[in-house]
Amino acid sequence: MSTLVVGTMAFDSLETPFGKAERIIGGSATYIGLAASNFSNDVHLVSVVGDDFPQEQLEDLTRRGVSSEGVERKKGEKSFFWSGKYHNDMNTRDTLDTQLNVLEDFQPKVPDSASEVDFLMLGNLTPSVQMDVILQMKTRPKLILLDTMNFWMDVALDELHEVLKEIDVLTINDEEARQLSGEFSLLKAARKILSMGPNVLIIKKGEHGALMFNEKEAFFAPALPLEEVFDPTGAGDTFAGGLVGHLDATNDISFDNMKRGIIYGSALASFCVEKFGTERVEELTRPEIENRVRQFIDLTQVEINLD
Repeated sequence: MSTLVVGTMAFDSLETPFGKAERIIGGSATYIGLAASNFSNDVHLVSVVGDDFPQEQLEDLTRRGVSSEGVERKKGEKSFFWSGKYHNDMNTRDTLDTQLNVLEDFQPKVPDSASEVDFLMLGNLTPSVQMDVILQMKTRPKLILLDTMNFWMDVALDELHEVLKEIDVLTINDEEARQLSGEFSLLKAARKILSMGPNVLIIKKGEHGALMFNEKEAFFAPALPLEEVFDPTGAGDTFAGGLVGHLDATNDISFDNMKRGIIYGSALASFCVEKFGTERVEELTRPEIENRVRQFIDLTQVEINLD
């Protein structure tokens, strides 16, 4: 199986109650690709970077089975940059600086080697760019997953509605689900969003876990309680990468297997927040992942005799 990830590769500067990190590697495609590579050895990235993005980062991705053939490097330009400060609750943050740089006129180019993949993961980008990628695929992937945010609901809602008609799985947070649907109840919100096109909706609730819906079923996965959270940046993208990586590795897109994918995604996201940036995800081992998944299983398993 094979997966194409489209998103940003960037520099982040972060401040949390636990410290600061200046100009570390970030971006949705980076986190998703790293997470997915724990399960699949055929992951392709489409993104854009400037001269300042380190070549060794791309080489490290290649060693992990992540192809950067679709990553465009623009000479004489700078990579996307974001700076933010997290509040004490680690759930809210202030954006201090955003520099689009190479992302301002990004026109993704899907290489031939990635135009017939089985899974397409569209990271958080302009809806028109996400649609452009779908149209470049020579054959429709087995599953198209999309992430978006409230900003695009504010400035590009019509384009977002159009791309929602073309995808299979939408991942957003609870605030975004309420905004997109106009409903406060997440159950009502899910029904309304599913009518817009996706077959499956995943609502990320951060430290409170994740909800998944299709037309007939619902599933809830808790978040693993952690003693310390250093940096929540990229946790949602890491979650998505773990999910799509598991689906790729198992070649099973049933709702039951997506439940397992959410657990794997949640496990990887729980590692992501333990250190700044991509550091913790980059050093992960398979035994660590399996042990963390066992912790999720122990957290949710219960035997009840109703006789």
